Amino acid sequence: MSGQGRKVLVLHGPNLNLTGFREPELYGKKPLSEIDADIEQTAGELGYEVRILQSNHEGVLIDTIQEHRKWAEAIIINPGALTHYSFALRDALVSVRLPIIEVHLSNVSAREEFRHLSVIAPICVGTIAGFGSRSYLLALHALKDTEVGAL
Repeated sequence: MSGQGRKVLVLHGPNLNLTGFREPELYGKKPLSEIDADIEQTAGELGYEVRILQSNHEGVLIDTIQEHRKWAEAIIINPGALTHYSFALRDALVSVRLPIIEVHLSNVSAREEFRHLSVIAPICVGTIAGFGSRSYLLALHALKDTEVGAL
């Protein structure tokens, strides 16, 4: 995925709209609007076009994935709590047959036991967690620095 003009869909799941306010010791103090601006800046520097969406509704995320299946060349997703149980979201991601990177702001493996299971991770080329808002930027660099786009 090293070519110019590659298209990446970035999705934020439930409650991520409260980033910067909700449990800042876990999720950071940066609001989602600033995280999105950082994503857009880094994507631009790497030669990517991004479309970004946050939704608290599983169906909206699924509809967005399906609607962008011919536009996007990769997906970066922070599924939030849907990570642990949403087989519908997993099925939508599988159905579009694109490289997917799962991201999390916090280190979910160091948190409550129920957060240790991801139904999304097995269908992803990788997971980046625990680096706060930089998790998204690391995912963009992973697309650029690896052969993820060729999978």
